[in-house]
Amino acid sequence: MDHLIELIPLPYTDAVVALGAAILGITAGVLGAFAVLRGRSLVGDALAHSALPGVAIAFIVTGAKDTGSLLVGAGVAGIVAALLMVGIEQTSRIRPDAAIGVVLSSFFSLGIVLLTYIADLNNASQAGLDTYLFGQAAGLLERDVALMGALSLASLVVVAVLFRPFKVTLFDPSFASSVGLRVRVLEITMTTLIVVAVIVGVRAVGAILMVALLIAPTVAARQLTGRLGRMLVLAGVIGAAVGVSGALVSMRAEVPTGPVIVLVAFGTVLLCLLLAPGRGVLWRAGKLRRDRRRARNEGVLVDLDTAVHAGPPPTERELAQLSGRPRREILRGLRDLHRTGMLERDGDRIFLSGAGAGAAHGVHERRHLWTLWLEHGAELDLPDAREPDPHDLRASLGDEHTERLFALGTWRPPSP
Repeated sequence: MDHLIELIPLPYTDAVVALGAAILGITAGVLGAFAVLRGRSLVGDALAHSALPGVAIAFIVTGAKDTGSLLVGAGVAGIVAALLMVGIEQTSRIRPDAAIGVVLSSFFSLGIVLLTYIADLNNASQAGLDTYLFGQAAGLLERDVALMGALSLASLVVVAVLFRPFKVTLFDPSFASSVGLRVRVLEITMTTLIVVAVIVGVRAVGAILMVALLIAPTVAARQLTGRLGRMLVLAGVIGAAVGVSGALVSMRAEVPTGPVIVLVAFGTVLLCLLLAPGRGVLWRAGKLRRDRRRARNEGVLVDLDTAVHAGPPPTERELAQLSGRPRREILRGLRDLHRTGMLERDGDRIFLSGAGAGAAHGVHERRHLWTLWLEHGAELDLPDAREPDPHDLRASLGDEHTERLFALGTWRPPSP
């Protein structure tokens, strides 16, 4: 551990905190994914809050603020809370969310009562127990980080070994059961791993806000990839970055660690929700705008091609009258087409260039090919079920099936 800390280009105290926050982020990011993907995100919240009475009871029993014994108490309390939630859900008519709420509020209330009781004992060793409530990354010691690292490594090894069974159980528990997997055991194992993540992070982030590190990295990673393996890696990386940056900022600003980490996590999630390729709100808005612009330009191109074949090259006003489109839309489409070399002008008359004529032919072919697909697509002997791209049906079907589709219909692509 000493050699690893020395590699970090920070003062010793900051390096210990940064390493602890990185271990916490990786562990919470990877293990929290199993709660999020199962639709049981609040289970992590309940287990985090349930750790508080475990810490208090461990202190009362041992009389010492030993990190190892306190974390054992937190782990035992978390497992008991998990079993209670499962028991309430399976042996009564109470819904899972209500069971989670009952356990969360009860255990957390018990923890507050026990902390108040400990405060009245006048035991000098009790100082710092409230860090398990609000978190204090600055108080991490090297032995704490070593214990966190050992727990994290063990849990990640379990994930690596059981990755395939976990994957099947997450996405299709019925199939997992049919192939002989012990679904109940795997689900309990995943819940136990979440308890381990809580044990690793409760000292640095606190019981109240630990759920943020269990959920936020997975939510951010889910926007960036759709594959479970990549998502777990990304969630770990994002969790580490969020934990380290939040912990360092909190130490510099001398503000509570947990809330700062949560704010950094929220900012990361917000950026991913807005900018993630393929899924981000702004990315999708930009794609929608580009698709609309392309559709408008193709429409204007087809209208101009039709007008040119029907008579002399039209003016802008004549084209607007023939197409029925708003004049402003016609002007914007013509401007884009002129910029890309699709049309030429002779005074106020507009006609297609060679590239424009070829592009218009391509648009006609795609439209007619899509019509043929809708009419005769079921008659094709495709090797598999596929959803063709209406913008490029030929690439979706292949040349052989495209020609077969032309043969089934009455239309043949005209020469450009």
